[in-house]
Amino acid sequence: MTRRLPIAKMFGATLVLTALISVVMVPIRWNGQGASTAAGPIDTLLDVMIVLSAFVFSLVMVMLFYALWKFKAKPGDESDGEPIHGNTRLEIAWTLIPTIIVLFGAGYSWGVLNDIEDEAENPLKVQVFSQQFAWSFGYPGKDEAWSAGELHVPVNRQVLFKMHALDVIHSFWVPEWRIKKDNVPGIVTTAIVTPNEEGTYQLICTELCGFGHATMRAKVVVESPAEFREWVGGLKQKVPAPLMEQVVQDTEADPLPLGAGGA
Repeated sequence: MTRRLPIAKMFGATLVLTALISVVMVPIRWNGQGASTAAGPIDTLLDVMIVLSAFVFSLVMVMLFYALWKFKAKPGDESDGEPIHGNTRLEIAWTLIPTIIVLFGAGYSWGVLNDIEDEAENPLKVQVFSQQFAWSFGYPGKDEAWSAGELHVPVNRQVLFKMHALDVIHSFWVPEWRIKKDNVPGIVTTAIVTPNEEGTYQLICTELCGFGHATMRAKVVVESPAEFREWVGGLKQKVPAPLMEQVVQDTEADPLPLGAGGA
């Protein structure tokens, strides 16, 4: 009974400290404004991981301070500590609890990723070209319309970005959309986003790609479908031939995965 009492008190203190940390940390909008259907699930995932991290931190701190208080040497005691041969139950516990937390986090993250990457029946497909140190975009139609440095997409429609790197690895990230994907030379990488708020945002390269990396940005405009069609219809340039050749080369080098029409 005397051994169980400290354990109960320590666990209670852990829960109280976890609650205090969570009350402070969870309300903070760490990711800023959300402007896509993926933002909510990703932000909730982050909140859950904050609470779990707060629990682990609190448990470690409570046990540490309990050990410092319980087993501190008395004044004048310069003898060696008693030999300890381990505690099987404690070792099982500190192995099992982190394992359960990691597996839960992995499963939860997998589910969120699977949901936000679920492709709709008729997404808008946009080609994304990245090179030191600029972005450009190709839009579907009779002729592939092309814009440099400015991306327009319609609100409340899923967009499938097919991304191509022309030189080194770059990374596609609009903070408000939460989605970030690398653009890798020689293959096609994809990002699926459904913007749900009209506005003007920034596309940022988040992979160190050279001296001009910090300047590699593009304007992103989310607008109504009618405004989007009007804007694309007003584009005068087609995707340059070298970029279209890159699309073909990347596609040939990046075969379809099993179960998706590939071998």
